[in-house]
Amino acid sequence: MPMRQLFVLRHAKSSWDDPKLEDFDRPLAPRGLKTAPRMGRELSRRGWVPDLALVSPALRTRDTWRLAAQELARHVPAEFAEELYEATAAAILARVREAKATSLIVIGHNPGLQNFVLRLAGAGSDAGAFKKIEAKFPTAALARFTVDEGWANLEFGGARLTDFVRPKDLG
Repeated sequence: MPMRQLFVLRHAKSSWDDPKLEDFDRPLAPRGLKTAPRMGRELSRRGWVPDLALVSPALRTRDTWRLAAQELARHVPAEFAEELYEATAAAILARVREAKATSLIVIGHNPGLQNFVLRLAGAGSDAGAFKKIEAKFPTAALARFTVDEGWANLEFGGARLTDFVRPKDLG
């Protein structure tokens, strides 16, 4: 079985300008409109192009993925998964276990996303990356894992956290 890659991307910075909007319908802020494509370019630059995207259907996550995906070297199909909106770590793991791809990206929200990443990191994980994520998983940040087993068998502690990239790390 080939080694699997899992990328976990928090949505880019969203706008709170319109207090009448429901949380689900909040758009990206100007900063988010800049960082989402920047993270897509970084994915492409590193050769980290997933086979499938699992995206929360909230407007800010859909827009983050749309802008990032435009920068990738090839088209990546997306599934908009209702269960990823305001998801717990356990709900995210359950959805990842259903995936039918070798390389996968999940785009979602905190605090569930940060908790998922911290719980997923197991033996052989990058300690420096883990400490940064423990401190903060900012908007448009990306965690990368390698996974030896199939998605269906993935457990918390069952992946190696190899990288953590924040927009501020890109200059």
